This record gives sequence, C-alpha cells and structure tokens, in this order.
Amino acid sequence: MARLLIPLPRQDHDPSEVAIPWQLLREQGHICVFATPDGRPAQADLRMLSGQGLGPFKGLLAADARARATHEALRADPAFQRPLAWSALQDQDFDALWLAGGHAQGMREYLESPMLQALVARHAQAGRPLAAVCHGVVLAARSRDAQGRSVLAGRRVTALLARQELAAWWLTRAWLGDYYRTYPQTVQAEVTAALGEPTLFEPGPLPIARDAPGQEGRGFAQQDGNWVTGRWPGDLHRMVQLFSPLLRPSNAASTAS
Repeated sequence: MARLLIPLPRQDHDPSEVAIPWQLLREQGHICVFATPDGRPAQADLRMLSGQGLGPFKGLLAADARARATHEALRADPAFQRPLAWSALQDQDFDALWLAGGHAQGMREYLESPMLQALVARHAQAGRPLAAVCHGVVLAARSRDAQGRSVLAGRRVTALLARQELAAWWLTRAWLGDYYRTYPQTVQAEVTAALGEPTLFEPGPLPIARDAPGQEGRGFAQQDGNWVTGRWPGDLHRMVQLFSPLLRPSNAASTAS
C-alpha cells in the first residue's frame, strides 16, 4: 500500500474529484491523508452537491448520485475529519499526490499557495507519482523547479478543456455570473502555456458521458511516466485505473500503519 496525500482548500473543492478517488484507492488498500490550510475539515463546493442554481443543467454539471453518496461516506472518514495543516506536511511522509480541482472562488487559496506549489515541485524532483484533474493541473502548472520552469514543462498532459469551461460559463452566466470562471484565462490556456510546446496538451475525445466502474473507457486520462492527468469528474475512474499501478509499498506507508 502507498500513502497518498490529498491537499485541499478550506472550501469549494469539487466533491467528486476527492471522494471517488478516495473510495477507489482505499478499496485497493492505499492510505489517503488530507491536508487543509488550517488543519480543519474542508468543505466541498455546496452547489456541486445540491445542484442549486444550475437550473436545467443540474444533471450535466453537478455531482451525480453516486458521487454524492461517496462524498457523504468520505465526510465520516477520520482522516478527512482530522486533516493535517499545510504547514505540517513533510515530503518524506507521502508516496504520491492527488491534486483535485474545483472552480468556485474558494479554490484560489489552493491554486495560488506558494507552500503547495513548493510541495508539488519537490514531489516532482523526487520522481514520485502524481495525479491531477481539472483545476488541479493548474496547481501543477504553477509549481516551478529550481530553474524557474513549470514542473509540467515538456510533459504530455490533459486538463479541463476550454470548451468545457466556457460552455458551463455560458450556460449559467445569466444567473450565476462568473461562477464557472475561476480566472479570466481558461485552464487549458494556462496549462498549455506551461508545457512549452502546445502539441503536448492532449484534449482527448469529446467528453460526454461520465465513466464508472467497469466503464473506464468512457473517460480519458493522459499518462506521462508516473504522472496522470484528467479533465473533469467524468474521467476519474480512468485516472485511477492508470494511477493505481504506479503506487508502490513504501517506508512512509509502513511507518504510518
């Protein structure tokens, strides 16, 4: 088993992008540890859980029934209820990173955190496995190596597509404003700029249906060495399918068990 770190902001993370990998990786015997800015339990984006304000697009945009149920189970996990503080994180205590996304404004403290960016950069230098989905890929893109380059430079990755982000914004902007625009620049634009070569960004097939257990082929994820990236909650099962073989038993996991 491996010891997996899932850092989160105080609020507004996407519930699917945390709960589903937590469930799947725990079922495989891995240990999931959470961390927040102040060591208090994180609060998911409530709109993604309730669908409130999404109008006729609730079924398309909000977390589905399975993700909501899994999120409720996650909330009862002692590890989720007692997260570490970001300042207490020690690199050697973890074998892998899962960088979840979310688009509401509470995500900005996570995406803009120098502490987390430094953690991701050290993790990359150590060559450990990392998975990032949606806006989580932005955190990786902003993490810099000793030469000042993004740790994504030269890697083949995917992330939330501009057409996904802009479509959700246009569908809801009349009553939700810029809820779906975390930044003026799209995720795809920022991530592509960090790669150093635009052709390294892989959009994958048109994201229509969410994947599920036994239907991982519906999703799309891009693997580059021991890093796996995905676009949205519909890719999570495919991401875990690619990511789990990269996780190995380690001293960190055995020490914590």
